[in-house]
Amino acid sequence: MEFFQVVTLPEARKKLAEYWPLVRREAVVRNLTEALGLELAEEVIAREEVPSFARATVDGFALRSGDTFGASEGSPVTLRLMGEVVTGRAAEVAVRQGEAVAVSTGGMLPAGADAVIMLEHTEELPGGFLNVLRPVAPGENVIDRGEDVRKGEVVLGAGHRLRPQDIGVLAALGYNQIKVWQPWRVGIMTTGNEIVPPEARPGPGQVRDINSYTLYAQVQALGGQPRLYGIVPDDLRLLRERFSQALEENNVVLLSGGSSVGTRDLTVQLLAEWGPERILFHGVSIRPGKPTLAAFIDGKMIFGLPGHPVSAMVSFDLLVGPLLRYGRFRGPGEEPVVEAALSRNLSSDAGRDDCVRVRLVDDNGDGLQAVPIVGKSGLISTMVKADGVVIIPAGKEGLEAGSRVKVRLFD
Repeated sequence: MEFFQVVTLPEARKKLAEYWPLVRREAVVRNLTEALGLELAEEVIAREEVPSFARATVDGFALRSGDTFGASEGSPVTLRLMGEVVTGRAAEVAVRQGEAVAVSTGGMLPAGADAVIMLEHTEELPGGFLNVLRPVAPGENVIDRGEDVRKGEVVLGAGHRLRPQDIGVLAALGYNQIKVWQPWRVGIMTTGNEIVPPEARPGPGQVRDINSYTLYAQVQALGGQPRLYGIVPDDLRLLRERFSQALEENNVVLLSGGSSVGTRDLTVQLLAEWGPERILFHGVSIRPGKPTLAAFIDGKMIFGLPGHPVSAMVSFDLLVGPLLRYGRFRGPGEEPVVEAALSRNLSSDAGRDDCVRVRLVDDNGDGLQAVPIVGKSGLISTMVKADGVVIIPAGKEGLEAGSRVKVRLFD
């Protein structure tokens, strides 16, 4: 099975972006305590104001700010104390000119007051009076009604991935449950007669299964629900059975190995059974990762990833990860990158994007340096040592030492 026409990385991403919105997924209702990291299935519109009343942000005294103008320690302003606002209850006393009311942090601002002076800027006097030792501005030490969230405001958009602070604002708005998209279910299988489980002792010509576990961890780190379907030998019937099960039970299926050119590479043969037109691309002009393929079958996205561990991880990071995490490929300035100076010259073959593994160091205090990690795409230890990749564009033949590069950090 020959490569289909090899596409560039931007072309591959464009094709995936066309089909990814068609991948079927269910909306479910989750408790807030179970919603972290999930994507909202609908936008959240504030159905009330937060807070629902003006409240104090410090312990002190609610008053009219105009009464404090000109106050100082040498010339304090004296106000009459008119009681206290109990936290958690409605303010039952109003503030008139020349008066003040004690209030604690979070307490309701009484009618007539427009500011709160901190306790340490006052001194209480016998007979129910208070000396104010400095002026306060209108609104000082006060959160107004609706200052945090306005009723009718779109607080969170559909598709937003919930962070801890988002859970907090939902709780403030009175939500105990929220409608979210079911996490992406991702089936993972590795193919090849030479692959054995990690607990097995490899015989001659055999290697332990690395890709199942690195891909599982990559999916899990992005909030997906990975499921392993084991090691499948180079048998088209067995591969078809296991793949059919994974296709039925998941939104996305990752097949590792079997996508290269060769008589025993069965992934393309398998996917072609559903129709060659279902294969979106076979071959991407990147190194490592050229054999990567993608297909769209029955509303599910299938990725054939290379068998070499580094190739599989890099291909996943460039083509699968952003879709699982963000539902799209981010534009310039949005990806997790840091700038660094390249520590040495790098050469590259024209006609492909070269993804060079690098580690970031700051040995001499002159800023970050990107140090290339030398090693073949079958060496998983090179990924352990790396913090990210520098992508040399297809049109360049290399980069010079000292040049500023953008390091695409691993998620």
